[in-house]
Amino acid sequence: MSESDRIPTNLRTLLILEILGKSDRAMSATEINDQLGLPKQTVHRLCATLEENGFLTRPGNAKKYQVARRLRDLGSGLLHNSRDHIARHQILKEVAAQVGETVNYAAPGNSGMHYLDRVETDWPFRIQLPIGTSVPFHCTASGKTFLASLTPKNREAIISSLDLKQMTHKTHSDPDVLLAELRKIRKQGYALDEEEFMDGMIAIAVPVVDPQGRFVAAVAYHGPTQRMTLNEAVERKDLLLVAAEKLSTVLFQVD
Repeated sequence: MSESDRIPTNLRTLLILEILGKSDRAMSATEINDQLGLPKQTVHRLCATLEENGFLTRPGNAKKYQVARRLRDLGSGLLHNSRDHIARHQILKEVAAQVGETVNYAAPGNSGMHYLDRVETDWPFRIQLPIGTSVPFHCTASGKTFLASLTPKNREAIISSLDLKQMTHKTHSDPDVLLAELRKIRKQGYALDEEEFMDGMIAIAVPVVDPQGRFVAAVAYHGPTQRMTLNEAVERKDLLLVAAEKLSTVLFQVD
């Protein structure tokens, strides 16, 4: 009996999802099978089934698979309903108490950055963006943090596919200008929203990464220009960086 024969049938699909979930690029069925050693027909059939059911996708009907929205939603749901959600929310509350503004935790989705958690400020004047809201990639601090985490090739590909809608007069709608800013963000480790998404609102975000250094989500805080300045946000960026480290530890701690 070969090693592949010892893999239970009901485990094979999960292993395929695990391999793709850990990969930073799309993979063909053959590449996936290099790590499994199953019969080629079996892997092709399982990948096709996962695609039909919305767990995998092949952009442009290419031969390579990548994680699709249904699998990302599953992962987000598992994190939300676990004990990690409680610890994550407490970390956000700590930041909110220190900065006095609304703190968000957002992950990339199909249509933009998706707010998974949030702690509101106590100020009566605040900007309402509830949990479940999706905001654009190109003009938000969280979205630009995600875009900056991509490889240059993937970054350019996504930018070329986005609708760089002019949300305010400060929105970067020129792809070259946005790409230049993303290179700067990648080097400095944080992103700013300088009233690019909403007039009168500024924000700062930093990435939360997994043990391999891959982007998982962004932790950010935002507020009106009447109460905070960009300089103040940058001066307090270490509060977010510490929170991001704590979040990474909570999400990927070994039981």
